[in-house]
Amino acid sequence: MSLDQRFADAMGALIGPDFPEHLALAVSGGGDSMAMLTLAHNWTHRWGVSLWVVTVDHGLRDGSAAEAEMVAQECALLGHPHATLRWRWDGQGNLQDAARRGRLALIDRWRNGIEHVLMAHTRDDLAETFLMRLARGSGVEGLSAMAATRYVVPHPHAGKNALSPDEVTQTADPPSPARRVAGVPAVSRGFHIVRPCLEISRSDLRHYLETLKGRWVEDPSNDDPRFARVRIRQAAETLEALGLDAATLSDTAARMARAQVALRARAAQVWATIGQEERVGRIATGALLFDRDGFETVERDTQLRLLAAGVQWVSSTVLRPRMEALEGLLDRVLGGGAGTLQGCEAVMERDRLCVFREFQAVRSETCGAASGVLWDGRWRATATADPGVEIRALGEDGWRQVPQKPEEAPPFRSARSLPALWRGANLIACPALAFGEAAQMALWPMGRETGPTFGAFLLSH
Repeated sequence: MSLDQRFADAMGALIGPDFPEHLALAVSGGGDSMAMLTLAHNWTHRWGVSLWVVTVDHGLRDGSAAEAEMVAQECALLGHPHATLRWRWDGQGNLQDAARRGRLALIDRWRNGIEHVLMAHTRDDLAETFLMRLARGSGVEGLSAMAATRYVVPHPHAGKNALSPDEVTQTADPPSPARRVAGVPAVSRGFHIVRPCLEISRSDLRHYLETLKGRWVEDPSNDDPRFARVRIRQAAETLEALGLDAATLSDTAARMARAQVALRARAAQVWATIGQEERVGRIATGALLFDRDGFETVERDTQLRLLAAGVQWVSSTVLRPRMEALEGLLDRVLGGGAGTLQGCEAVMERDRLCVFREFQAVRSETCGAASGVLWDGRWRATATADPGVEIRALGEDGWRQVPQKPEEAPPFRSARSLPALWRGANLIACPALAFGEAAQMALWPMGRETGPTFGAFLLSH
């Protein structure tokens, strides 16, 4: 079967049969992404889909700007609009992780409502990821196959903050879809990463480009042994001789993914029995509550899965917590204590385990309260407020300004991180404490593509 047909079959399985009018492609200039660009270009002749190409220049080495320009030239020859976005590292955290998150955030703010972004991950990438996670001691979750499609929660400023001149060297702005889904503007919703080359080898893509006399650049960092992925790639021949070739590893990852589905279903089943999203009346607080006796008696893997998903849900964090840190938090709460992880706090109380947003993670976060603006990635104002009103955490000052708390109100420890409307130092509203006009703010449901509940989130994370 030709590579073009394999690509077409993958596209049909992943986003067909009714294809969107517009698709975005993330193209770096390397062999894999340039081959995907050519495959997608040929595929559009049959399906009439408009392609919008974006390159993120990370500025981490000499020549990156020239590589982005090469992609732009190829797109011009093929007749597809192209944008180059610039990301600069602030020196904080892990470089590769920061670059990945920065790239997704820039693409999210650029895409203008396009719902599918193609990326050229291959079977080799899947195998390398498997080995890297195996070296870190990952369990089923980490060793599961890289998903062929993945939903990305919208960046807090997507559709709100235009890209600055420093972030754009050349731009082609995608059209903004006019339609809305459940009352939410398309530009305020997340997008799907689509990997149509995930069952294709890197060598097949390079051969395809060579046959068509296509252009690409070799990233020098792909030969830099400082990176774990490069060291694994350099050991490929030795591993293959031991039977650990890319096909075998990717098949193993796929089997892990099947096991993951069953474990997720088990966790969702347990949640339906022992858990609930905390509410004051009809207003959600964003916290999760687990029956203590029920939580303590389920198997440890399910406990870990519930706790990990709870941390992701409450903090709107894309990355799953590292297993070592997660195990440590679980041991503390099972011992009757408390702990923090990724901006969340977990506390084992007398009859329940409560997972809520850590106050320190939001105490300095402030934004205007115009309709639709996100605060902390989860909360949004649903009615336009005057310019002097902003969203901040309730904190101790706000707690004192609520004279009469509802009987079912959360305790001070978790209530401090609740979103509230402020005018200067004066608290105007805190819906979760039934103070002020509750209709002015609503919970932004993370994971809404799979349903606005934590149970639905569990099935997809």
